[in-house]
Amino acid sequence: MFVFPEIEAAGAICHACTTRLGGVSEGPFATLNMGFHVGDDPWRVRENRGRALSAMGAPGGALVAGEQVHGDGVAVVGPGDCGREWSPHSPGVPGTDGLVTASRGVVLSCYVADCVPVLLAHRGGRAVGLVHAGWRGVALAIPAKAVTTLCRAFGLEPHDFLAGIGPSIGACCYEVGREVAEACQAAARSSSVARPAGSDRFRLDLKEACRRELENAGVLPGDIFVSTLCTSCRNDLFFSYRAARGLTGRMAALMFIPE
Repeated sequence: MFVFPEIEAAGAICHACTTRLGGVSEGPFATLNMGFHVGDDPWRVRENRGRALSAMGAPGGALVAGEQVHGDGVAVVGPGDCGREWSPHSPGVPGTDGLVTASRGVVLSCYVADCVPVLLAHRGGRAVGLVHAGWRGVALAIPAKAVTTLCRAFGLEPHDFLAGIGPSIGACCYEVGREVAEACQAAARSSSVARPAGSDRFRLDLKEACRRELENAGVLPGDIFVSTLCTSCRNDLFFSYRAARGLTGRMAALMFIPE
């Protein structure tokens, strides 16, 4: 599993981003597919999730997920939401792509295969946030909205947070049209997040856009840590929707405040 050493060193938050290695799924979902919604055998997904949660010492039955609709909804969750894990029998929190909590033992989760997982950790362990950010979420500035929600809900300040921008598709492999590029540039307040790549085509850097949006929300630049790993380039290590042309598994980003 992938972790941010800077967040781990703070010692107050448990987190991880899974890879595609170490599970029991087969075929296009081999091997550690964490998503129920992609057509994999549900038993295998359940086993994979159990392995990942056990490896990071997460409490059983405490998983919470959003519905992941590629929007900008951010929900405050607590112990009563545990079990809303986006499974065949337990839908995620409706209309949300971001989750925040100040409750100990509540395991936030999101599921990605090129989209950006954005992890937010209060340096004193008072709260955590987790965001699923594809281009639509980036265009709606959901990373910044998650920071704002954390601060308003729990009386905190943006500069109290460390942020991790996890493995996701890089600008090297992500070409988009003008409309998408301009929407993300506007939300990030920076033209540098999308660079020309031919006639009305652009290379979009989702990770840089997320970084800019976190900065715009008040997170200190030196407290934002960005993975250089591209899921499409490294589809031996990660699931990539683009590299697989749609049929593939999902990684998970997981965060919780220990009891």
